[in-house]
Amino acid sequence: MEADRHSRLLDAVQTAVEQFDSNPDELIPILNQVNRSFGYLPPEALEEVSKRLKMPQSRVHSVATFYQMLSTKPLGRHVIQFCESAPCHVVGGREVWQALQDELKISGGETTPDGKWSLITVSCLGVCGVGPVLIIDNEIFGNVTPQQIPDILARYN
Repeated sequence: MEADRHSRLLDAVQTAVEQFDSNPDELIPILNQVNRSFGYLPPEALEEVSKRLKMPQSRVHSVATFYQMLSTKPLGRHVIQFCESAPCHVVGGREVWQALQDELKISGGETTPDGKWSLITVSCLGVCGVGPVLIIDNEIFGNVTPQQIPDILARYN
């Protein structure tokens, strides 16, 4: 099983690096591609990208941990991105955030024990006019109230 995982990981890195012509200037898109293909960026992936692009592991790691769209740990099957910007905050974001944590029984940055949900905050989702806003996988929910959280999450059962 571990050999299969490692093989899939190497394939994901190879595909991403080749897609961007092994260009070190394309580090972010390469990491994003591997992240999407594998679900996250394990240490072995970062090491392999470093080797193939001939750049220091420290640089690859710092980029992988800087961008919120990338994850260096496994995420749940469904990822909830919650906007914590000021416009969302002033229209009830804090209450929606608390309702999410209460319903999922996890805090921000955590994944439920069953691996179904990951809850992360982002600084802005770019749809401030309909705050509070959250994205589950690729579906946007705007004007969210705490009372809507159970029904929104139930859509993913």
